[in-house]
Amino acid sequence: MIAATGLRWVLTVLFVVPALFAVWRAVIPGGAGGGPGATGRAAHLLHAVMALAMVAMVWPWGMDLPARPQILLFTLGGVWFAGVALARPAPLSRARALSDVLPHVVMMGAMAWMAAAMASSSPAPGHGGSHGMADMPGMDMSGGSGTVTMTLTGTGPRLTAGLLAGVLLVLALRWLARGFDAARLDDTTGSRRRSAPAEPDAFELGCHGAMALGMAVTFVLLV
Repeated sequence: MIAATGLRWVLTVLFVVPALFAVWRAVIPGGAGGGPGATGRAAHLLHAVMALAMVAMVWPWGMDLPARPQILLFTLGGVWFAGVALARPAPLSRARALSDVLPHVVMMGAMAWMAAAMASSSPAPGHGGSHGMADMPGMDMSGGSGTVTMTLTGTGPRLTAGLLAGVLLVLALRWLARGFDAARLDDTTGSRRRSAPAEPDAFELGCHGAMALGMAVTFVLLV
């Protein structure tokens, strides 16, 4: 999808670093001060899969991946985040718990929408039902610039992509600002003790911000 080699590698780094961090957080041993619980590990694995899917989308070989499994996975991922927030036995209200996971639900939904926008409405001749994202009636594959090899067609999809890009940019700036604040607090007061096991640290916030920023750039390129 990304034709410019330099931009392709920049986005790859923006996605690979959060993916590696998410995998590391998911597999580190638990215990006092250790890794997260089962729901935390599942959340990190979902973020890792999302980041790796974005890596695939910026490289030509990613266009051959089936779109429907991605749509299903990221839709269920968004539902899972919301369900865990509602079911979590915590002192926070349900509204507060939902607001905390809303950015992750938005990112999962954006991934599902991107895969859906790239999926054809019917199988291409000679292909089965599990066609890849290269079969896209809603995409212009002519590559109108040296930056991208395709763009969305139609006012609705382009407006949606632009709106999602704006929302993801806001999320990225919010996460990065929180990450910088957390890092500054660590430098001022020393190693900060987490008030809860699920509380993100500066690097985790930075990874979320990098992921959202890379997704925002990708959505902008689709318009």
